[in-house]
Amino acid sequence: MIGSYVAVGDSFTEGVGDPGPDGAFVGWADRFAVLLADRRPEGDFGYVNLAVRGKLLDQIVEDQLPRAVELAPDLVSFCAGGNDILRPGTDPDEVAERFERAIAALTSVAGTVMVTTGFDTRGVPVLKHLRGKIATYNGHVRAVADRYGCPVLDLWSLKSIQDRRAWDGDRLHLGAEGHTRVALRAGQVLGLQVPADPEQPWPQLPPRGTLEIRRDDVYWAREYLVPWIGRRLRGESSGDHVTAKGTLSPDDIKLRIASVA
Repeated sequence: MIGSYVAVGDSFTEGVGDPGPDGAFVGWADRFAVLLADRRPEGDFGYVNLAVRGKLLDQIVEDQLPRAVELAPDLVSFCAGGNDILRPGTDPDEVAERFERAIAALTSVAGTVMVTTGFDTRGVPVLKHLRGKIATYNGHVRAVADRYGCPVLDLWSLKSIQDRRAWDGDRLHLGAEGHTRVALRAGQVLGLQVPADPEQPWPQLPPRGTLEIRRDDVYWAREYLVPWIGRRLRGESSGDHVTAKGTLSPDDIKLRIASVA
């Protein structure tokens, strides 16, 4: 019976790609918090989301880890290092060493620390070339989890989110349905009875022609890839002026989800 949960991470945990009615993002961690809160008496659950988009591992450790350690919750979800791995020249072995130090700090105070792997990028333009690097980092994450007794939210093996309908238009972040499926899988990882199967098959779509695929790729490159590369070249981050969501009420999250369902 988890009574308190703190979410630590980057855009994935902030919920980018899953907007609520006010434009702020919901995301898998908020949806997962609702699943946890439903198993507690009314008002007897605390949830804090510290995640901020664009953050590198060291920034997460500096900005979010002290607050998570201070709160010492029953559960922490820790997803970090993905933005480091996407940067040219980074060494997944070295990133994993810093990742392990963060896990050691969290497991000393939190009841349970759940870690996440990276996605399988085989079908993602540009990022598919980093698939081996991501897989190497995932191997380290699982090894660290074994050493510290952490449950693993394995995104690589979640086949349903490899469908393009699970993703937002930027192809870098999950959409609402993708975030929902991750929340359900997180519940399964902790042994909860969840209301739906995260691997439920998608409805079949008609085959897409080469021209349609090429047109979509050109639009994606113009609207998303070029601005993303531009931010990297300028040394900017999408989270430079973003504040973490902080303490959230599960009842408020439910209302926000219902209003956009």
